[in-house]
Amino acid sequence: MATLRSPAGDSQAQQALRDRPAPAPSPSPSQHTSPQSEQAQTQTVGPAPAGLVVVMLLADIAPGNTLWGWSRLVLQKLPLRQVPGLRFAKVLGSGHNGGFGLRPSRSRQGLFLAFDDEAFARQFIDSSPVLAGYRARSAELLVALLRACSSKGSWSGQQISPTASAPTDGPVAVLTRASIRPQRARAFWRIQPGTERALAGVPGCLLAAGVGEAPLLRQATFTVWQSAAAMDAYARSGAHGDAIRTAYQGNFFSETMFLRFAPLLIQGRWLGVDHG
Repeated sequence: MATLRSPAGDSQAQQALRDRPAPAPSPSPSQHTSPQSEQAQTQTVGPAPAGLVVVMLLADIAPGNTLWGWSRLVLQKLPLRQVPGLRFAKVLGSGHNGGFGLRPSRSRQGLFLAFDDEAFARQFIDSSPVLAGYRARSAELLVALLRACSSKGSWSGQQISPTASAPTDGPVAVLTRASIRPQRARAFWRIQPGTERALAGVPGCLLAAGVGEAPLLRQATFTVWQSAAAMDAYARSGAHGDAIRTAYQGNFFSETMFLRFAPLLIQGRWLGVDHG
């Protein structure tokens, strides 16, 4: 990926997320194949590169810190430019109803950060003033350390190359994001509530959060699953499968990205559930 400076499951599944070592790479199929799947799909082949590791941050800003939280959505890009080893960054807002509602949330937000290697990513988690600011001002906060094992599409023109193999057992994390064509936004949001209801309480889903760069038009979903099989079962059936097929057939998106991750670490609390 080119350099860019823009800025409840069972206990065994939760235990497996604690400092999970990065597996050696091997090919892993990606999901959401569509009529627009001419976008390159990248999978790991051969020796693992030392490189790219992702940090996903979810924060629910505590009452009394609302103005600070809103300022992060506008100003956070500046301090992120000083973070060592950071290659790609997105500052994300969220919505009501677990992040999937049309109405923006006053308190929930996130960061998607891609680092040159795991050492830089762990340094950010352990000692970054940016993360310390969120920890001090959040009612709930969750941090995930992730290696991509399958990648398709792009985000702001940037691609993320896999650096791990797909987990053969235990948890898997997924991020799907899309830029929605303005002229298709109304039609997209007519079908979106069905996918929200399908995700709520779906077997094997340990965590789900809706985030986005811009209300209504640049949206993403971050999920953690008990297993790849549970994620695949949801992706290929029910309201979600119907919505994906409808969206691609309707040419709703100008850009998409699908990432599947091998979690190295997930810690914190989100929507009342402790992780890690």
